[in-house]
Amino acid sequence: MMHTKSESDITSLAPSSPSRSPKRQVYYVQSPSRDSHDGDKSSSMQATPIYNSPMESPSHPSFGRHSRNSSASRFSGIFRSSSGRKGSRSKRNDKGWPECTVILEEGSYDELDQTFLRRFQALIALLSFVLLFTVFCLIIWGASRPYRAEVVVKSLVVNNFYIGEGSDFTGVPTKMLTVNGSLRMIVYNPATLFGIHVSSTPINLIYSKISVANGQLKKYYQPRKSRRVVTVNLEGSKVPLYGAGVTNIGGEVPLVLEFEIRSRGNVVGKLVRVKHRRQVSCPLVMDSSSNKAIKFKNDSCTYY
Repeated sequence: MMHTKSESDITSLAPSSPSRSPKRQVYYVQSPSRDSHDGDKSSSMQATPIYNSPMESPSHPSFGRHSRNSSASRFSGIFRSSSGRKGSRSKRNDKGWPECTVILEEGSYDELDQTFLRRFQALIALLSFVLLFTVFCLIIWGASRPYRAEVVVKSLVVNNFYIGEGSDFTGVPTKMLTVNGSLRMIVYNPATLFGIHVSSTPINLIYSKISVANGQLKKYYQPRKSRRVVTVNLEGSKVPLYGAGVTNIGGEVPLVLEFEIRSRGNVVGKLVRVKHRRQVSCPLVMDSSSNKAIKFKNDSCTYY
């Protein structure tokens, strides 16, 4: 328990107190009293506990085992963590410079140049192939142009030719013509490399600029270097004439046969196609009182 003593008591105790142990010395520390505020520090002194050595005094920093261990662990933990982080971030080389991470490229410039060169060569080869193939197709197309289908009209057989009185769909009275016949012709494909698809426009039998009968050739395929005979039926039922040469109808009647033959050949699949058209015009004279076939000579029709 702490108690207050005078300065004379403290000094008198030092020489009079016997020293039981010569190896250990007793030290006393004076501290000013906190109770006095009049400025007289020498009169009032506060006694502190007696310590056997200066190392045990609170005025001297004590480094015990616990404090040493805690401080050592605290500082060593800081340095260890900092050193660990620094070590993980950068390393030192032999010269003491920090090492940095080097990003390695996937390939050298020579490899990149070779890759670019290969791609360029492939592109040039592809363009060259396309160009050569285009030139080849143009050559084939130009060589196949002269091979157009040949048409020869052979005969026209009229089975029925009748003129009567009637009226059109509006009720106007006029002469009515009914025609029924069949047209025979030969189609020849001179091409040696490809076949053709043959079709036609409506085949018209015209009297005084009025189509009195018509027919249609069915589309078909004709092989190369082949000849085919086709027949087309022509029909006209109660066609109004509206006074066009009505007085002249009877006996021989002048007519004109007109149509167009179309052919299409696939030379290289659908990439190269050859198309041709041929107009045919055949003037003829029909005897209304006869059912004989009308035969056409080579110069009877015009082909263009």
